Amino acid sequence: MALIELENITKTYFLGEIDVPVLKGITLNIGQGEYVALMGASGSGKSTLMNILGCLDRPTDGNYLFEGEELGRASGDRRAMIRNQKIGFVFQSFNLLARTSALENVIMPLAYTAGKLSHAERRRRGEAALEQVGLADRMHHHPSQLSGGQQQRVAIARALINHPPVLFADEPTGNLDTKTSFEVMEMFSNLNAAGITVILVTHSDEIASYAKRQIRVKDGLVIDDGGAK
Repeated sequence: MALIELENITKTYFLGEIDVPVLKGITLNIGQGEYVALMGASGSGKSTLMNILGCLDRPTDGNYLFEGEELGRASGDRRAMIRNQKIGFVFQSFNLLARTSALENVIMPLAYTAGKLSHAERRRRGEAALEQVGLADRMHHHPSQLSGGQQQRVAIARALINHPPVLFADEPTGNLDTKTSFEVMEMFSNLNAAGITVILVTHSDEIASYAKRQIRVKDGLVIDDGGAK
């Protein structure tokens, strides 16, 4: 069974008397353990597609199954639980709390889903996540004391704290220099090699080349999916 199944997904924004169709019928499957790049120019619909895949937005029509469960019409509470427990997000902006240590930033999602965990266990999991991204010696530093690449690593550790089966990365190297970008992309490759499904949104062919499958979106439609099985 595919991890993600989309069937004829559409998304239209209704702006007063004007209808703006953004996605015009997307059908695709993504299997557990894949490394996929969603590619397209600005306005192509790739970010809207990621928002639907990540349960940040709902499709106007069509079916979205995640681990066999229909989520397109699921309740807001159910979708929030899926986001928190099953999906990790990494964005171009690191979205870290400035006055909070790296460790505290990382363990913050546990406050919403892991009520049975003791504070000591939360810290242990946070420390392990930071060690996984190579920041064990920076866990008590605040974001202002970290480089851009280190801040993105903290964001990745935070995305991994609930051990999600899938990680979404939306232009994750957009605020990084070339060398640091490659280091972060190598990290995503290592996470994928460990079994995590990675879905990367990018406009860069060079960044997309790290993925094993490239899906190109244009004018709200998939125009190329060379890795489709």
